[in-house]
Amino acid sequence: MSFCSFFGGEVFKDHFQPGIYVCAKCGHELFSSRAKYEHSSPWPAFTETVHEDSVSKRKERPGALKVSCGKCGNGLGHEFLNDGPKRGQSRF
Repeated sequence: MSFCSFFGGEVFKDHFQPGIYVCAKCGHELFSSRAKYEHSSPWPAFTETVHEDSVSKRKERPGALKVSCGKCGNGLGHEFLNDGPKRGQSRF
């Protein structure tokens, strides 16, 4: 499943079939469907990445990191700290 960047492309918010979400630009593995969960945001929500190097992160503002593909730098949105389904968990 190809994961879109923030602007344009298909968004898999309501897609819950098993699989791996990959970067739409380069095919790098980003997130597993096992880490996906229902959230009120209009974008898909994940609790973790597939691999430690799946994404790169850059501090953008308190409580949020800018997230990009770890291979090609394609923009993926944000990691919101302490906003996951469990206390202390992040939301991508």
